[in-house]
Amino acid sequence: MKRLDVAPPHDHPVWIGRGLDAPKPHGPVALIFDPKVAPLARLLQEAVRPRIALELEGGEASKRLAVFERMLRALAQAGLPRDAEVWAVGGGTVTDLAGFVAASYLRGVAWRAWPTTTLAVVDAAVGGKTGVNLPEGKNLVGAFHPPRGVYAELAALETLPEATFREGLVEAFKHGLIAGDAVLLAPWGLAPDRPELEPYLARAVAVKIAVVERDFKESGERMKLNLGHTLAHALEAASGHALAHGHAVAWGLLFAALLGRELGGDDLTEPVLRLLAWTRAPAPPAGGWDDFAGYIARDKKNRSAGLRWVVPYAAGDVRVEPVAEAALRAAFAAWREHAAGYPG
Repeated sequence: MKRLDVAPPHDHPVWIGRGLDAPKPHGPVALIFDPKVAPLARLLQEAVRPRIALELEGGEASKRLAVFERMLRALAQAGLPRDAEVWAVGGGTVTDLAGFVAASYLRGVAWRAWPTTTLAVVDAAVGGKTGVNLPEGKNLVGAFHPPRGVYAELAALETLPEATFREGLVEAFKHGLIAGDAVLLAPWGLAPDRPELEPYLARAVAVKIAVVERDFKESGERMKLNLGHTLAHALEAASGHALAHGHAVAWGLLFAALLGRELGGDDLTEPVLRLLAWTRAPAPPAGGWDDFAGYIARDKKNRSAGLRWVVPYAAGDVRVEPVAEAALRAAFAAWREHAAGYPG
């Protein structure tokens, strides 16, 4: 069992292991859980006797304002007071939305995350970002609202389909590119029942914690965690969210690697291509640069002076900077060639 600690002023523990004990809540609990992980939710219900338990089907279709309103109204109708805690049990879409519910209800109540997918463990549940999507783009509405604790019960990962397990580790691979960590860049032998999984996940989470501690509200360095995400979010939107987030990020990392090469950096395409093959990512949606430009223009890294890109010049050397359109189009043309020849 591993414990990592986020430093003040947003201090809280991140537990990773098996047989985690439910902490004692500070007030009444609203449990928001994905029915796919009902066994874990039942254990938590027995432990804390929540005032209200709400099912929330995981998936991007749930990350919308109508569902957000429904959850808020349920808490209000249950009379949850200011010292209540929201407990989110599920994958990244569940922790994103439930965390935003906690950030908004009564102008902010405490919450705890119980991530049950690899994606949620290494990324979505860590760092205090919460929110929902709009038809115009992903994660355009939300709040920075750190949890009171994160509890990654690894037994829940054994219920995941292999494809979902591997897809979620794309974010850990991304952390390896940011930190220059060769261990994180080699997830190939991992499986839910392997003892190497716990230290691997802890290593990936530690990278994110270190970045978030230095830049909680994404004014600078934290933007590096969006490596591969600018194109990825456009691919997700263009596919109607049929393309899973991890797979979209893997394709986005390939574009980022090609962009870094175009700008004179190391050629990082080979390990990313291996990642795509290992995750068995499906082919991305068809379209040229102009087809995705509208989605890209709404990226959260956009500023009045223009969009900044997260560019990997080498493993461990990732920069956030504006990029000339000619370089973007050249990298996209190379990316589209890889996609056209991809066997997935």
